[in-house]
Amino acid sequence: MSAFGRRNGPTGARPAFGVARPMHGGAPAKPAEPQGGEQFPPLPVPESFDDAGGVADLSSQSAPAQPDALARLAERQAASGEAGSSRSEGFEASVHRIKEQVLPRLLERVDPEAAATLNKDELAEEFRPIIGEVLAELKLTLNRREQFALEKVLVDELLGLGPLEELLADPDISDIMVNGPDQTFIERKGKLEIAQIQFRDEEHLFQIAQRICNSVGRRVDQTTPLADARLKDGSRVNVIVPPLSLRGTAISIRKFSAKPITLDMMAKFGSMSEKMATALKIAGACRFNIVISGGTGSGKTTMLNALSKMIDPGERVLTIEDAAELRLQQPHWLPLETRPANLEGQGEITIRDLVKNALRMRPDRIILGEIRGAECFDLLSAMNTGHDGSMATLHSNSPRECLARMENMVMMSDIKVPKEAISRQIADSVDLIVQVKRLRDGSRRVTNVTEVIGMEGPVIVTQELFKFEYHDESADGKIVGEYQSMGLRPYTLEKARQFGFDQAYLEATL
Repeated sequence: MSAFGRRNGPTGARPAFGVARPMHGGAPAKPAEPQGGEQFPPLPVPESFDDAGGVADLSSQSAPAQPDALARLAERQAASGEAGSSRSEGFEASVHRIKEQVLPRLLERVDPEAAATLNKDELAEEFRPIIGEVLAELKLTLNRREQFALEKVLVDELLGLGPLEELLADPDISDIMVNGPDQTFIERKGKLEIAQIQFRDEEHLFQIAQRICNSVGRRVDQTTPLADARLKDGSRVNVIVPPLSLRGTAISIRKFSAKPITLDMMAKFGSMSEKMATALKIAGACRFNIVISGGTGSGKTTMLNALSKMIDPGERVLTIEDAAELRLQQPHWLPLETRPANLEGQGEITIRDLVKNALRMRPDRIILGEIRGAECFDLLSAMNTGHDGSMATLHSNSPRECLARMENMVMMSDIKVPKEAISRQIADSVDLIVQVKRLRDGSRRVTNVTEVIGMEGPVIVTQELFKFEYHDESADGKIVGEYQSMGLRPYTLEKARQFGFDQAYLEATL
């Protein structure tokens, strides 16, 4: 294996970097002396078996070619400067050009207030004869396919999000990243690729960004160039506009599956083992305090949604987020959302304000979409004061880093508490850390399930219940590994016994 996780060339020999030779003038070259001089005699030439079973001399074989890893590095360096524009040509481009001619004339003949009361299908039916009239005026002849495509583009432009609609309708796309009007990337099955859509210009893209933000009561313009919003289906949206974005309006959309993903589905996909899924189900049902740790796009929110399905329907659950994206299935679920400051810098409601208020709303569990700052202390207090089963997500690369980040976030706030007291409160509050990671092949896996046991001096003590062990990489670039149970008796077994799951929990972890 090379340092980049791939096998070298088929020969399996060490790569040869060549042998330095002296420069020769006009004089005849001297016969080459054995390498190593008299003190160090030359090494014997290794022997190898030929196809017939005899011994073949390797001294006559040529040196192996450039290693695969170095060839890939050179290829990546050569391709790094290529421009990526998502402006399409051909059929889609011709439909968009016709749309630019038809749209102004169409708007002259349509009552906007009446059109706003219709859904997309009804609006398409109303538009069909009007579009035909406009095309006749412009002396444009379209076949049936072009006319249907034109109708869809016009309806998306007036009622939807323009070119983004076709990307939002594709179930295989999980992320949409618009980098100005000329470039849009999508993530499909964990890999980034350029999307063949186009915006008319920067003004067109900015109008779509405003339409997204206005639908949830947020605003975005030059005075407030940053905005977090959500779509009707719960997909998370971030918008940043000039002057902060130098290439034009940038929109990042994190799509969520229309069908909720469960722990069983994750085990079936290979994101975790069956035993891990069973242990996490029991942890969710037995009101363990769980922190889900991982990087950006690793699947933290999806894991939180899956764990929340194990909450008893009779429990009152409050979720607190910057932009509401959690989709819990419980009947007694109340989502809360923060509010940014207004133009005068007043009226801001932070996550910490909502956590404090949630404690007065008689919750059984409090779920935070993400811990970012001082609200960490308030969540730990809630876990310590009768709100067992609370959950949160947090950005970090490992369970140990997760604990360190929680300590740092409490210390960065205005709460003057000694570090040892903070560490002790974390150790007393958190039961389980679930580490999720997006691997380089695009797959998302649970790499660690770690218990928080307690304190030993100033250090928080943990023990791993499960971990993912990397083995190799297949020929098609897929990561090959194994989910291992560490065979340790869970420290949280007593908590599972109170709910009658101790035997099942023990069998899953051993």
